[in-house]
Amino acid sequence: MKVMIDICIVPLGVGVSVSEYVAACQKVFDEAGLSHQMHAYGTNVEGGWDEVMLAVKQCHEIVHEMGAPRITTSMRLGTRTDREQTMQDKVDSVQAKLS
Repeated sequence: MKVMIDICIVPLGVGVSVSEYVAACQKVFDEAGLSHQMHAYGTNVEGGWDEVMLAVKQCHEIVHEMGAPRITTSMRLGTRTDREQTMQDKVDSVQAKLS
């Protein structure tokens, strides 16, 4: 099953700047071969359910290895079975209506 997620992983106990942790998670998504798009307060990721969830787990593992004693993550996810749809399809649909 394909899944699209919007995820925000926040390391706690590491100070106020978290960009190095965000970068580490972006590398996880890259190495997993997942389509992803970072935005100001998180990352959209799409792919197979198992692959996406494994990457989320790997992000947690790496952020802990980097020294974060605690992590809080919020995630919204969606699936559909009626047709294939990508993150870009969703954006294009709205942009077409704005034209």
